[in-house]
Amino acid sequence: MAVMAWFPTRLSHITTFNAKKPSLYYYTLVAILCTTFYLIGIWKHSVGLIPNSAAADGYLTDVPCSSLHSTIELDFLPHHLPPDPPPAAARVLHLPPCDLSFSEYTPCEDVKRSLKFDRGMLVYRERHCPEKNELLKCRVPAPYGYKVPFRWPRSREFAWFANVPHKELTVEKKNQNWVKVEGELFRFPGGGTMFPRGADAYIDDIDELINLKDGSIRTAIDTGCGVASWGAYLLSRNILAVSFAPRDTHEAQVQFALERGVPALIGVLASIRLPYPSRAFDMAHCSRCLIPWGQYDGLYLIEVDRILRPGGYWILSGPPINWENHWKGWNRTRDNLRAEQNLIETGAKSLCWKKLVQKDDLAIWQKPTNHIHCRANRKVFKQPRFCQTQNPDMAWYTKLETCLTPLPEVSNIKEIAGGQLAKWPERLNAIPPRISSGRLTGITEKMFVENTELWKKRVEYYKRVDHQLAETGRYRNLLDMNAHLGGFAAALVDDPVWTMNVVPIEAEINTLGAVYERGLIGTYQSWCEAMSTYPRTYDFIHADSIFSLYQDRCEMEDILLEMDRILRPEGSVIIRDDVDVLVKVKNIIDVMQWDGRIVDHEDGPHEREKILFAVKQYWTVPAPEQSQQGIKTIS
Repeated sequence: MAVMAWFPTRLSHITTFNAKKPSLYYYTLVAILCTTFYLIGIWKHSVGLIPNSAAADGYLTDVPCSSLHSTIELDFLPHHLPPDPPPAAARVLHLPPCDLSFSEYTPCEDVKRSLKFDRGMLVYRERHCPEKNELLKCRVPAPYGYKVPFRWPRSREFAWFANVPHKELTVEKKNQNWVKVEGELFRFPGGGTMFPRGADAYIDDIDELINLKDGSIRTAIDTGCGVASWGAYLLSRNILAVSFAPRDTHEAQVQFALERGVPALIGVLASIRLPYPSRAFDMAHCSRCLIPWGQYDGLYLIEVDRILRPGGYWILSGPPINWENHWKGWNRTRDNLRAEQNLIETGAKSLCWKKLVQKDDLAIWQKPTNHIHCRANRKVFKQPRFCQTQNPDMAWYTKLETCLTPLPEVSNIKEIAGGQLAKWPERLNAIPPRISSGRLTGITEKMFVENTELWKKRVEYYKRVDHQLAETGRYRNLLDMNAHLGGFAAALVDDPVWTMNVVPIEAEINTLGAVYERGLIGTYQSWCEAMSTYPRTYDFIHADSIFSLYQDRCEMEDILLEMDRILRPEGSVIIRDDVDVLVKVKNIIDVMQWDGRIVDHEDGPHEREKILFAVKQYWTVPAPEQSQQGIKTIS
């Protein structure tokens, strides 16, 4: 208690004392501390505890301030980069222009290579791609005088002669109004072998027989398309056709189609499936396409059946339809033409197709909406049998078989196999039946809706960064190298463009069937090989995660060279991928005469995925009178 009594008294005494004389104690303590630390510092300096002090003193005293500003450069670069590769591993990338003779090079449909293959069933006209050691390490040049194509819809009727310098069709099809030369221009009157009054009038004739206006027909395929006038004039009716023809049957016919801004691919019905999923097209068309429909046990009709949706239409004009009135002009006998038509009629019945009408030069059949009756009538038609094992959507180097692709099972005769498709334009954003039924493993309805909204957002961002994409009419032919569900194409559907939606065969999920169920078009492709198209086909290429997908499959520079081959001069590219991948891509395009820049993801700079915007510069082969050792470059 005595201690406790003393403590408050002592504390109050100290407090009182400090309050009276704070200045004296404070200044005395500070002086002592300063003196002590000063003496310690002198001692450390004198015994060498501060290394290099002499050098530091010399540097500070010997170098004038003015020289510091003139000789010292501050380095703000990171110094945690990997070391440079040893000289033996380093390689200077050089991708020069190819020889002038490669101006129209189509690697997988090369005429010289095709001669090595069997001519039976036109196998030699199918895809036969070069081996890895045969790949060109150069850039395919545009012909001298090449000009940017006309904008749609003028391009439907006009193209520059310099872009496709071939007059063969203007001579061979002179009386059929396919194409004419007028000075520096080609003009496409819209004619065809079986529609001398023009494609529009011909389509009107079809419209009188089946309804082309109500939106139930959206996707179509034109086999043996010529210059694709049928597909070109269907576009004004909101029907999107894929047109195809083999390389060089008539010089440059597919090239003309693409130059006009019409969807087309090089292709042929031969021994392998067409590169489309089952149940893809609402309508298939052949106008004197010279395909032997009745031969090989109806093999080609069976393939058309595979790619037609339930209830879809097949339209045939030309031999042998209306042979009674045309047999003399076709230089064939009545018996021969009658026999050909009988084979077609029998083949169509064996597939359970119903012949709706034959009027004048047109005949139209319809595929059944399900296979309930068709399975029952196998007792009458023993062939073709139903396929047992093949995936109906597998169509990349897949051999044709004389078996009927079965439609999905239904519970009653009125049900549409695979599900009812909405009419266009509602079809674009309706849930594709492949997804709503759960047959597309890994994709849910919610994922489809979210994907659609995601690509609307992304395309809006693209247009803010790339003003040319935002400019109406600047681009026409678009390619999406990894389309997934077609969201990129769907977001651009109101623009005057069309998009070829590619689903790589290496993709984890085969979504091309769902793309077609949206009323869009596309094809299968492996980007380790060249695409079945001519050089300078597309105005714009979109590549989402392509280089990550193919990282361990093939060379990045080979994919970029193929992109360069099919991209038009002054065409644009958008590539999305991981930032490390894009840095490598940027290093390659810098030597390809592309102007490119990497920008942040639409969600901000913290995303590892970045976006590369690039434009292919305009350059052509030199003028004929110029030296053959260079190229003409125009900035």
